[in-house]
Amino acid sequence: MLDKPTVVIKGLTKKIGSRLIIDDLNFEVPKGEVFGFLGPNGAGKTTTIRMMVGLMKPTFGDVWIEGKSIRHEFEQAIRHVGAIVENPEMYKYLSGYKNLIHYARMIPGISMQRIDEVVRLVGLDQRIHDKVKSYSLGMRQRLGVAQALLHKPNLLILDEPTNGLDPAGIRELRDYLRQLAREEGISIVVSSHLLAEMELMCDRIGIIQKGKLVDVQLIQDFVTEGEEERYWFRISSPDEAALVIEGMGITAVRREQGLELAVTGEQAADVNEQLVKAGIRVYGFHPVKKSLEDKFLEMTGGETHV
Repeated sequence: MLDKPTVVIKGLTKKIGSRLIIDDLNFEVPKGEVFGFLGPNGAGKTTTIRMMVGLMKPTFGDVWIEGKSIRHEFEQAIRHVGAIVENPEMYKYLSGYKNLIHYARMIPGISMQRIDEVVRLVGLDQRIHDKVKSYSLGMRQRLGVAQALLHKPNLLILDEPTNGLDPAGIRELRDYLRQLAREEGISIVVSSHLLAEMELMCDRIGIIQKGKLVDVQLIQDFVTEGEEERYWFRISSPDEAALVIEGMGITAVRREQGLELAVTGEQAADVNEQLVKAGIRVYGFHPVKKSLEDKFLEMTGGETHV
């Protein structure tokens, strides 16, 4: 029997006056999945996240977390959630450890052992007793994740968690979130404007535009949907190679220092064989795939994303 989804969103709608901000959102997030929430600037991502954690009341619809309604059973629903909406706020004059102790006192049942556990989990063992004001932005983000995980939530919601992180910090956070989903079975909903990172981090993505959910797909399906196979050849004599390839009834397009062809893998191997026979040096060939960013910009008409 399949596990019930951690999150179920049905008919989620938000109006402010006559303006429709969020228009009838419907999606689910199963256990152990990293779900990416993408959309252009002002599309409604943060508004949706605020409704998911009870910071904003929906006009219509509801969010169920572990079967509990965020509207009608808020305390039972929110106890399953850890969240960072925008930037994590800490007491900078206290150490990271004292910040966690302060937060733990607000929630019954969090032991000192659990605090030590999340500190190790986010890799802050060496600096946890230093004052937060001495932390880098990446360390503060990790401390925020530790705080969000203290009560062992089933759902982690992160709004722009990579803001201000350097490349090493972004990679650490990405690898850590993948580990949480895989090993702890935590469901993660994350929004970010770094689409290359989302492509590496997420299992599925949902794209919201003008308050409406326009697509939800597995990352791999999304970037390959409707795409014909294409291969790029790096070769010694592109003009000469183009004549050989066109003689095979295949159109070749110049790309950088080589040629791009709309062919299958089998056909690409045949092309390679014919080029070698013609005395043309082939330094390599590989499939060409559109990135998540390419597909996202196609779908949203090139609108700026956040």
